[in-house]
Amino acid sequence: MQQSMVVIEDDMNIREMLSFYFKSVGFNVSAFETGEDYFDVIPEIVPSIFIIDIMLPKMDGYAILDRLRSTRATMETPVILLTARTSEADRVRGLMAGGDDYVVKPFGIMELQARVNAVLRRSRDCRAEFEYRDLVICPESRTVTCHGRTLDLTHKEFDLLCLLIKNRGHVLSREEILSAVWDYSYVGKTRTVDMHIKSLRAKLGEASDGSPYIVTVHGCGYKVD
Repeated sequence: MQQSMVVIEDDMNIREMLSFYFKSVGFNVSAFETGEDYFDVIPEIVPSIFIIDIMLPKMDGYAILDRLRSTRATMETPVILLTARTSEADRVRGLMAGGDDYVVKPFGIMELQARVNAVLRRSRDCRAEFEYRDLVICPESRTVTCHGRTLDLTHKEFDLLCLLIKNRGHVLSREEILSAVWDYSYVGKTRTVDMHIKSLRAKLGEASDGSPYIVTVHGCGYKVD
């Protein structure tokens, strides 16, 4: 099945370059100058992946992402954000908002393709339902239930929980988690992982035996037993 992509980018040169390149490697690409242009054609175009520039006129990339994550048809569709902003705060904001990766301009097109492939691969991984303690995890529908109650997890919280459970008994460092869940090279003292762990713990609560699902190993990282 052919992969499809929606590009939302107001810079014509970048928009046309992305369209030409990803079409040449087999994607069916639809490109738009603004978020409003894209939303005018929903629900006709729901792609395999979005590439969205953050600095857009009127509706910026964060507003587009928020609308995608609140729409049933696109709430689980992978999104890569493009921006000229390089601060850690901007990267964290994009990832916390539900972005699957964050690419700083100028970028190499082959690196972007590798990131697209990695994000798509992660979204396809592990479709079979499995259980862990009180939780039932269904990767295909990307749902987690606890005693019949569906938990409201974000895209990244779900990926993070699955990663920890698949590696249960092993301590995963923040660098390993960033690489696996975000395909994001660790630079400096980023708090991305810590903030997602905190949010995930709050939603999971405690297991029926009163113990936490996620354990902090101080100075090392996180694990589930």
